[in-house]
Amino acid sequence: MTMRVYVLNGPNLGRLGTRQVDVYGVTSYADLVKLCETTGRDLGLDVIVRQTDAEHELLGWLHAAADEGAAVVLNPAAWSHYSIAVRDACAMLRGPLVEVHISNIHAREEFRHHSVVSAVATGVICGLGVDGYRLALHHLANRRDQPA
Repeated sequence: MTMRVYVLNGPNLGRLGTRQVDVYGVTSYADLVKLCETTGRDLGLDVIVRQTDAEHELLGWLHAAADEGAAVVLNPAAWSHYSIAVRDACAMLRGPLVEVHISNIHAREEFRHHSVVSAVATGVICGLGVDGYRLALHHLANRRDQPA
């Protein structure tokens, strides 16, 4: 059976390539989707990539992933720093959760230094640009036969 991985992206990430390119780089969101899908296919993963600016929509996707027992790569973006609802939905996941941030949140404004999601994540990747997504997918592929 192929491992399903949801790559979920929070607010403003649909603006990649045009939003603060000095922080987030020039890779467009479409290119990020292609990177994740291609990497997943190469690794034998069933990757589904989604982005939303609506918190309730992200919660629904996390709930569905929890019900499936699917793995999740999550960039909660701004919700990382204050959304207890996103954190609680992540805590319900039965599969592994890799939290990804394109920028190094620890080298930015003080309010970005803490993520409420990190404590319930299997692992956290930050500051490696969009390559963090590729690394997260490789990690999940390598542990596909391990328990969550």
